[in-house]
Amino acid sequence: MKPEIILALDVDNLSQARAFVDKLYPKIKIFKVGAHLFTALGPKILEMINNKGAEVFLDLKYFDIPNTVAQAVRAAVRHKVKMLTLHILGDEEMIKAAIAAAKDESKKLKTKKPLLIGVTVLTSKEAKSSDVFTLAKIGIELGLDGVVCSAREAKSLRNKIKRKFVIVTPGIRPQGVFRNDQKRTATVGEAIKAGSNFLVIGRPILEAKNPLKVVEAIVKER
Repeated sequence: MKPEIILALDVDNLSQARAFVDKLYPKIKIFKVGAHLFTALGPKILEMINNKGAEVFLDLKYFDIPNTVAQAVRAAVRHKVKMLTLHILGDEEMIKAAIAAAKDESKKLKTKKPLLIGVTVLTSKEAKSSDVFTLAKIGIELGLDGVVCSAREAKSLRNKIKRKFVIVTPGIRPQGVFRNDQKRTATVGEAIKAGSNFLVIGRPILEAKNPLKVVEAIVKER
């Protein structure tokens, strides 16, 4: 299957977010809500995306005591998010609590369990492949559905971890676009070749004069 494109909704308010969702859905079906937008708007941004028929990647990178993370995951399930992130560095107990909460709340609501995606090393930082592999292996063996990593590490993880899991790759840049503050960027083609399932793109689309045209070009690159 071709990897799915996720638009990082790194904007300031609801009207800006709605404008991008209205303009780009259904070319883009998944929209990432991070700490900036969720802090500004709370659950109403999730409702807006869901009401449009699109899906939510809730990227809040949970990292706290097990009970706090478990309750946050339950709330995310109730808001019908497709995917959410948590830090693998949060330790085994936290990850297990998050997985159990997601399964239990989804069963209770008779809804599909969201994908729980583990954060390895942020793509704004340089990283040793061995560090990313160690964290990814821990998370996947504990039962996470996948990991966030750059295309640089994706191929290696596919070769070394003999389990089925998804890879979410941020820092995607179309050909000829500057990498901004991201260190470990990749083109669409590089990420696909490396084995990424979801490609997260933000500024190249958000700052484009014609966002839809950029998205159409990216879709063709797949």
